[in-house]
Amino acid sequence: MRTASIRIRKPDESLKAVRAGFLSAWSSGKYKGEHFDFESPAALFRVLTPKRWELIECLQGTGPLGVRALARALGRDVKRVHEDASAMIEVGMVEKTAEGKLVVPFDQIRADFVMKSAA
Repeated sequence: MRTASIRIRKPDESLKAVRAGFLSAWSSGKYKGEHFDFESPAALFRVLTPKRWELIECLQGTGPLGVRALARALGRDVKRVHEDASAMIEVGMVEKTAEGKLVVPFDQIRADFVMKSAA
């Protein structure tokens, strides 16, 4: 089962987490999931807009779809869906199948947001 985790972490925290995750996976030989780290909520929401989240939800619910079929399912313009799908492919949250259809390659996507007080 492929799992993706969306996290908000400062760059130095992200590097430490990646290093620790790599070492853990290396020593255990077990799949530890894939991570999408963002430095702030603003950075996350620039990439993962509400329309793109809807696109991901639709693909997870339907399975692989072509861009036109996805646009019909979302009730959106094909050009805009193509732009959003391309952005999600670029970050790795969506992939293309051998047939050219769009698919979310994860069985599960988790979001991890932690806010700490200054005191």
